[in-house]
Amino acid sequence: MRAAPLCAALLACAACEMEELPEINVFRPDYQGVETRLLAENLVNLIVRMEGARDGEDVSDYARCAAAQYALIRGFGFARHVRTSVEERAGLWSGDAVYTVSPDLPRGVRTIDAEVVVDDCQARGIPTI
Repeated sequence: MRAAPLCAALLACAACEMEELPEINVFRPDYQGVETRLLAENLVNLIVRMEGARDGEDVSDYARCAAAQYALIRGFGFARHVRTSVEERAGLWSGDAVYTVSPDLPRGVRTIDAEVVVDDCQARGIPTI
C-alpha cells in the first residue's frame, strides 16, 4: 500500500524533470543612429543602424519611428511606407527605408499618423531621430 504513493511521487518528480524551462530572451537593443537623405520634396530615405535586434522587424520599427519624427519635424502629419531593406552583418543590423511625407493622409494601406507613431515609439523606448 505504501508503493502507490511512492510511485505517484516518483512519476510527478519525473514529469518535473522533463518539463522544459522557459527560455529567457532579454531584448537590449543598441540604437546607433539615423541618417536621413531628402530624395524629393516629400520623399525621404532613412538609414538606421542597430545592434541587438531580434529580427528585421525591430530594424523596420526603428526606421518607422524615425520616419514619423521626420514627418513632424518637416511640419507634416503623415507618412507612407514605400520600402525597407534590412540586412545583418556580424551582429550589426541596418535598414534602408523610404517614406513619403505629407500634410494630409496619403492614399494607400501603409500609411502612418506621425504623432500617434511617435508616441508609441517613445512608450516602447525606440528613439525617433
